[in-house]
Amino acid sequence: MPLLADSCLAQSAFLAIDASHAAVAGDSARGAKLYEQKCTGCHSIDTNRVGPAHRGVYGRKAGLAPGFSYSPGLKNSKIIWTEPTLDRWLTNPQGTIPGARMGFRLGDAASRADIIAFLKTQKAVAKKK
Repeated sequence: MPLLADSCLAQSAFLAIDASHAAVAGDSARGAKLYEQKCTGCHSIDTNRVGPAHRGVYGRKAGLAPGFSYSPGLKNSKIIWTEPTLDRWLTNPQGTIPGARMGFRLGDAASRADIIAFLKTQKAVAKKK
């Protein structure tokens, strides 16, 4: 019987960890305000600064913002920025991609979801031909 109890505890712990990265519905209007407060010290939507520009980040492969010098870890990662990957990244950048230069962490799941919802609205600008 102890084996079953241990198995249930392990499964519960796994589910709790997995739930920490579960999709939380975000509010893009609140996300815009949070982005301004928490992200613009290093980032901009349209201009590379200490960190890369964020326009079009949602759905883009990590390390591909034009004109930004990325760490080797980010440049070589296979990550596509989606809700789950952005949530993990904002929770713990170095834990997501070892060697990443971003040190900022955002512990609040609702704030992460709101910022991600905002970033989803910042579509890449189509290039003129």
